Amino acid sequence: MANINASSSTSSQAEQIAQRAKKAFNVASRNVASGAKGDETRKAVLFRLKSLLEEAHTEVQKANALDVEKAKQAGLSPSLVSRLDLFSKPGKWQGMLDGISQVANLPNPLEQCTYAKRLAKPQSSEGEALDLYRITCPIGVLLCIFEARPEVIINIACLSIKSGNAAILKGGKESHQSAAVLSKILRRALEESQELPSDLIQTVETREDVNSLLRLDEYIDLIIPRGSNELVRNIQRSASIPVMGHADGLCSAYVHSDAEARSTIANLIDAKIDYPAACNAVETILVHKSHLTSQGLLTTVARALLEANVTIHLDEDCYKALDDNIRSSGNVKQAQTSDFDTEFLSLDVAIKSVDSLDDAIAHINEHGSHHTDVIFTAPTSSNNPSHNEAAATFVRSIDSANVYVNASTRFADGFRYGFGTEVGISTGKMHARGPVGLEGLVTYKYVLQGYAGRQVCADFSAAPDSAQGRSFAHEEIKKQYPPL
Repeated sequence: MANINASSSTSSQAEQIAQRAKKAFNVASRNVASGAKGDETRKAVLFRLKSLLEEAHTEVQKANALDVEKAKQAGLSPSLVSRLDLFSKPGKWQGMLDGISQVANLPNPLEQCTYAKRLAKPQSSEGEALDLYRITCPIGVLLCIFEARPEVIINIACLSIKSGNAAILKGGKESHQSAAVLSKILRRALEESQELPSDLIQTVETREDVNSLLRLDEYIDLIIPRGSNELVRNIQRSASIPVMGHADGLCSAYVHSDAEARSTIANLIDAKIDYPAACNAVETILVHKSHLTSQGLLTTVARALLEANVTIHLDEDCYKALDDNIRSSGNVKQAQTSDFDTEFLSLDVAIKSVDSLDDAIAHINEHGSHHTDVIFTAPTSSNNPSHNEAAATFVRSIDSANVYVNASTRFADGFRYGFGTEVGISTGKMHARGPVGLEGLVTYKYVLQGYAGRQVCADFSAAPDSAQGRSFAHEEIKKQYPPL
């Protein structure tokens, strides 16, 4: 009986959180001014948040160090510890702060008109036209669940505030100390605002809270998970609310027969070692069979990866193509079939030979996670671009959210795309795809503006030459916020 009561209590607590979030969203929608004035209100909160974080640098760093040390003592994976650490990777903390400014200064994503038509013309001087506008608006209440990365609290909060949404955030237990400090600072920034409710952004701590929230579709509009395959799959199975996100980051690079050596090597090394624990790090390299000769790129690629301390898992053809000196390295292994379906999140990469561009495309579409994939082929100049049939075919054929030509997969990121930051990367095909920034956090509503006179649907079924008969015009008009 005690367990039943505890479960009921947890459910009640979660529902109260969701109710407060929905109420805060409704209050903000009602009270914050429209247009530029409302955007300035939201910007002011973001800039205040950045200032408070800068002032609390030492406090955040101490809390984060406690989380990192506890994670190491618990034997958590190096990739998870890396994601957890806010300060060891150069520029990570400052990048988070810069992301706040960039989000704040982005154009207002709300109340933008994306479609406008005059459905019916006025029939007299009274001006009884009927105009239709499609206007961007917030999604509502977001439930964002993520692992390790404490900066995600700030990233998602900023995007939510800027886009007019409310958000409930749940980080992993491994980032408890960092999350507590960041959440406190975030709440203070909202409390200082005169127009945005402090409950607009809330955090929850327990898994039980999350399990209850997954079913509260009366209050929550969208779930955004950001973490391991297991986390995302579990949420997708359990939720009665739409889920947006990706489960894996199994990114592939294909080295075509005409790939240029120097740039290909540089881009591949960056894609693997810049941040091996990231979802946009390359995990599989496909090499055209022409590169398996002594003059081909396979040997050069293998040497470069080994020099970068990467363990390479080679299929049989690639393994045999390397000389004994390279094969004797402890970081050279013969690949298992499963390696080509593995997101290593470490200094490991699987390498496989393919007979053709079509074989590479088929492999990526079958084994990849539709996150980010790249072809390395003959480069062209941006000053005088020329057609490359292999690149064109690859881009057209790869069914992924991000498809690159001659560039590191590490560019798949909201900040690098100019979104300021992101709530995550979506590999789905509905609503938002790729790095999800402000545009992915708004939906739209249709606003029908009726002016003077009758606006009766039945009139459009009557004979046009009758007393009240009307015809649809469907004429383009200026895309603007309705003149309400």
